Amino acid sequence: MQFRYLIFLWLALLLVTACTDENHDDHMNCTSLLQDLVEQKAFIESYARSAICSDEFECRYLPFGSKPCGGPWSYLIYTTSIDTLELENLVNTYNEKQAEYNLNCGAISDCSVAIPPIGFNCEDQECIPIF
Repeated sequence: MQFRYLIFLWLALLLVTACTDENHDDHMNCTSLLQDLVEQKAFIESYARSAICSDEFECRYLPFGSKPCGGPWSYLIYTTSIDTLELENLVNTYNEKQAEYNLNCGAISDCSVAIPPIGFNCEDQECIPIF
């Protein structure tokens, strides 16, 4: 009887340890993914800020980020003075990765809706959104 109890205790301990290691791995994956998202976001915002507006370049915006409730966190303002296809690809990849993070890492947010700009003013070569 005591031998069965020891085996049961050993199996239970093994199961708890396995679950703990799995939770630890999930936490590490989520932490790594979040750090990657922070770095990507900073790069994308810096790239978009390098754009200038003028009579030659059009101001535009893209939905930026992925809220756990759905929709973007904000809208990224840029101009056609930069490689817009590259920016769109970077933003799409970022949005997909953030949606994956939300799904797999239990992210939460308010469910407010980001409002896109209805137009722009160009001041000092910078697009100023009008809401």
